[in-house]
Amino acid sequence: MEPLKILIVDDEEDLAFTMAERLRLRGFQAEAVTSAIEALKRLGKDPFSVLVLDVKMPGIDGLQMMAEIKHKHQDLPVILLTGHGSAADAERGMRAGAFDYLMKPIDLERLIEMIKMSARAKEGGTL
Repeated sequence: MEPLKILIVDDEEDLAFTMAERLRLRGFQAEAVTSAIEALKRLGKDPFSVLVLDVKMPGIDGLQMMAEIKHKHQDLPVILLTGHGSAADAERGMRAGAFDYLMKPIDLERLIEMIKMSARAKEGGTL
C-alpha cells in the first residue's frame, strides 16, 4: 500500500517543516507550506490524503481556506491545528466539515492517529 500523502499548512515555518520531517520518518509522504496560497497551489497540482491546517494564519486564515478546500476538494479530510485560546475557531471548523482538531503543542502520536482515522473514513466514504 502506498504511504499516505499529507500536506501541512502552518505559518510557523519551523513547526510546519519539523512536523513534515517527523511524519516522513514515520513512513508518510509529507510536505509543508507556510501559507494558504501555497497550499491551494499544491492542492491544485497533486492529490493529498489528508490536510493538516493551522487555524490562525495571516492573510487567508485556516477557516477561510477550509471553506475553499471543501468547495473544490470536498472529500479531503482536514485536521485543524489551533493554539491556546482558539478552541472556538476549531469548533467552528468542525461544524464546517473538518475531521477533527488538535491543540498546539502537537502530540505527534495523536496527530498520526488522527491522520490514519481520517484517511480510513475517506476510503469508507464516511466524511
